[in-house]
Amino acid sequence: MTTLASVFERARSEGRAALIGYLPAGFPTKEGGIAAATAMVEAGCDVIEIGLPYSDPLMDGPTIQDAVHRSLSNGTRIADVLRTVEGVAATGAATLVMTYWNPIDRYGADRFARALADAGGAGTITPDLTPEEAAPWREASAGAGIDTVFLVAPSSTDERIQAVAECCTGFVYAASLMGVTGARETVSSAAESLVKRTRAHTELPVCVGLGVGTGAQAAEVAGYADGVIVGSAFIRRLLDAPDEATGLAAVRELAAELAKGVRA
Repeated sequence: MTTLASVFERARSEGRAALIGYLPAGFPTKEGGIAAATAMVEAGCDVIEIGLPYSDPLMDGPTIQDAVHRSLSNGTRIADVLRTVEGVAATGAATLVMTYWNPIDRYGADRFARALADAGGAGTITPDLTPEEAAPWREASAGAGIDTVFLVAPSSTDERIQAVAECCTGFVYAASLMGVTGARETVSSAAESLVKRTRAHTELPVCVGLGVGTGAQAAEVAGYADGVIVGSAFIRRLLDAPDEATGLAAVRELAAELAKGVRA
């Protein structure tokens, strides 16, 4: 298993931010998702977030919702998510699962944590799990040796940032804006301030997601954050592709552009 700590240590030694890419498992197909994530790693992604498809994705914008719908239509289950993690982790990239809490709760926290660790997963991002309710998952994750990543937002008070940061291992996910996921023309001006406020409460890396979709935006965010998170832009390349081979080439091209950006 490649750990998040080792990823950020390597990025720091190279004087750059880490590049984190997101794709839901089972999209565009079960095997195609593994192939696409592998292409992202080969073109420069340091960390891959594998989304666990969920029928009520509250913070996901229309692009990710479309991909998740296709994944669910493909019959993707937790076993497929774990198999995707195993396939992507085999590339040497740190591999996370991004999931809402309900699927873990129904599967069993200890069981899920152990299964994820056994698949080579480095940890989870749980966007809807609050610090007040996170103790069972933090305990299960610590027992399995995987990281827990939680989110802060521009609306978070300093007290809330402190509470969230105390629950995090690996890194803190700084959502650049209030709203749902999706690539945008510009990255929210609130992102840099949020990173600064978060760093006042933790020594963990702080990574920015939501709204990043180009190499120029990646370079901008890399100027003040430890990691740059990109999801919808990768998915859009796959959605717009007429066939799988074209989609893989498009994803590879975007990852290379973003990797150059975080090194700019």
